[in-house]
Amino acid sequence: MGEDSVTATVNYIARTVDKPYVHTAALTGGLPRYFADFESHDVTIRNARPNTGRLSLDREGFALVRHESTVADFYDDTSVKSHYYPEVEALLRTTTGAREVYIFDHTRRVDDETVRGTAREPAGRIHNDYTEKSAPQRVRDLLGTEQAAIKTARPYAQINVWRPIRGPVQRSPLALLDASSLADGDLVATDQIYPDRTGEIYHLAWNPQHRWWYFPSMETNEVVLIKGYDSRLDGRARFTPHTAFEDPETPPRARPRESIEIRAFVFFSDIAPEAAGTP
Repeated sequence: MGEDSVTATVNYIARTVDKPYVHTAALTGGLPRYFADFESHDVTIRNARPNTGRLSLDREGFALVRHESTVADFYDDTSVKSHYYPEVEALLRTTTGAREVYIFDHTRRVDDETVRGTAREPAGRIHNDYTEKSAPQRVRDLLGTEQAAIKTARPYAQINVWRPIRGPVQRSPLALLDASSLADGDLVATDQIYPDRTGEIYHLAWNPQHRWWYFPSMETNEVVLIKGYDSRLDGRARFTPHTAFEDPETPPRARPRESIEIRAFVFFSDIAPEAAGTP
């Protein structure tokens, strides 16, 4: 459909009576194993670049931000933790108005198994990393019950910071659901089974009213902020399902998609301003 949008296939979860669950890679030692049925739907995914300045973390649930990094090698964990984490912390303070930022992990993804190494494959099922139940539990796991109770007495959110390691991204780009198009019942809680604990994510059930966006040809000096949870119940975006997808306009012999995502909790003052789309 040209520069304005593409039509692509994405994978929704099928609605069932029983709660779905996943044996994670940490449990299987290989690829995750899904105990759930999925169904494919063709959707229109609009080019978000013309609307970059109008998109907001608190309305659509995501935003594109230009961000230069001093990190030369995003495959070097030491450099990522010592240099990139502080850069992302400063970025999140600026873009969200957060009083505190707590970064707790990072993940690299490559869509070519022959060069993947320790990176994970792109997530090809529509999902949201945290749920109403699992986000507060994750804070408790990270900070302990006492500190978590203090931190979560104020508004807080979970945000992913998604960045290409090499650009432009032409294979397996990221499709982002406009959070304002979510309806009650669209999010399906799914257990994530680890060797030592059970987490929970949301998968997404089909709704023809969903609106999808993507940022074509992302470069390494661009990041997408994705809101995975917000404790506030005032009408702003709280969950932002997303997925990798196969772009039908991908050029032949395009190089593999390589990306890194940082996950963080941000804690606000009692009254926080609306999160800006760009700093």
